[in-house]
Amino acid sequence: MAAKRHERTRARRSALALLYTSEITDEGATKIAEEGRYLAEDGPLPDYATALVRGVEAHRMAIDKHLAATSENWALARMPIVDRSILRLATYEMMYVDDVPTSVTINEAVELAKDFGGEDESPRFVNGVLGRIAKILDEEKAEEKAASASAAAREGELPEGAPSHGA
Repeated sequence: MAAKRHERTRARRSALALLYTSEITDEGATKIAEEGRYLAEDGPLPDYATALVRGVEAHRMAIDKHLAATSENWALARMPIVDRSILRLATYEMMYVDDVPTSVTINEAVELAKDFGGEDESPRFVNGVLGRIAKILDEEKAEEKAASASAAAREGELPEGAPSHGA
């Protein structure tokens, strides 16, 4: 299990570098990866890094919507590029990767912010934004669960006047 965690930490770092490069060059991160234009100091690009980059690109509008709603007093365009890239990466993982606990995602993002963040306050900023997103996502899941339970209960109800099988 520890090997998988270390592997995913390395993959997140690689994905962050690709997302950052994408922002700087205004090219798609997937294209940059496919063309092999990334630092390969740790060897080939991990599959998980590729999956993260593709996921961020595919769901960027939904991710940015959450970021804009929760990054108090910070327009997305005004954030340091590396912080924005860390937040996109972590938000994607929180929203769409079911086998990674939210607490792990947030911790990994804070560590990335400590290592690469654009400001001294980056780790605290990243932690705060992701904490608010986690709360919103938990509320959305609870609402979905309640709605599906309500729908299931309605399906189980008999229409008025219908004979009961137990009578």
